[in-house]
Amino acid sequence: MLGLVLWSIAIRWFWPHALPQEIGLDYWAQALGFQKSLAIGAVSITEAFQTSLIIALLVVVLAMFIAVPAGYVLAKYAIPLRGAILFLFLMPQAFPQQPVFVNLLLTFNKRGLTSTIQGVVLIHLMVSLVFAVWISSAAFKGIPPELEEAARSVGASKLRAFFQVTLPLAAPGLLASAVFVFLTSLDEFTGTFFIGLPFITTLPMLLYSSSGSNLQFASVIAIVLLIPSILFMIIIERFLRAEYIGGVGV
Repeated sequence: MLGLVLWSIAIRWFWPHALPQEIGLDYWAQALGFQKSLAIGAVSITEAFQTSLIIALLVVVLAMFIAVPAGYVLAKYAIPLRGAILFLFLMPQAFPQQPVFVNLLLTFNKRGLTSTIQGVVLIHLMVSLVFAVWISSAAFKGIPPELEEAARSVGASKLRAFFQVTLPLAAPGLLASAVFVFLTSLDEFTGTFFIGLPFITTLPMLLYSSSGSNLQFASVIAIVLLIPSILFMIIIERFLRAEYIGGVGV
């Protein structure tokens, strides 16, 4: 973190000096769109940041739409091949991503999904569903079934017992699941690279393109990507109970 901060404010920093000879916020001003100068080799990141946020939010909505009912069913019902179903969600993470995305590139290209927001959202969804489903399932599994049965015994329907008893109790775990999905999407590079180029540019792609030529600009982008990660990890630490992790995949 200290190295990133120093590089992000370094105007001149040459060997063998331990600290920058000249510091300033020029790269921050350029990256945030407050100034435009070709001299420092940086561009505004606002458009890429907006694209990353839009994609991440769409992925969270779709992932939780799938994960909440799937997690509840996997946690509360003795369905056949439960372990195999959970393993299927793990499959995109179980193999090197490049061969997977190369094959998907051919499929997506035939359906007109390459270089589109929709295609990138689907790729991010595939990568992040394992966190959404596994953590959601563990969150529901950590709720004693007696609570829902007590609500049913006093006249609540199954749907009402779910929304008024089970869902509020599982909410912290579901929030943690959504946070993991958001951060996974925000930081996803490989899938975006294969499916999104050349028209979809996110912050991780901008970081990759600048990391070999402009360390100051790359450090600014890295810090911007780290800020939501740190904030959301604080949220997770506050709300994620041990049983949600202990029950993951069980």
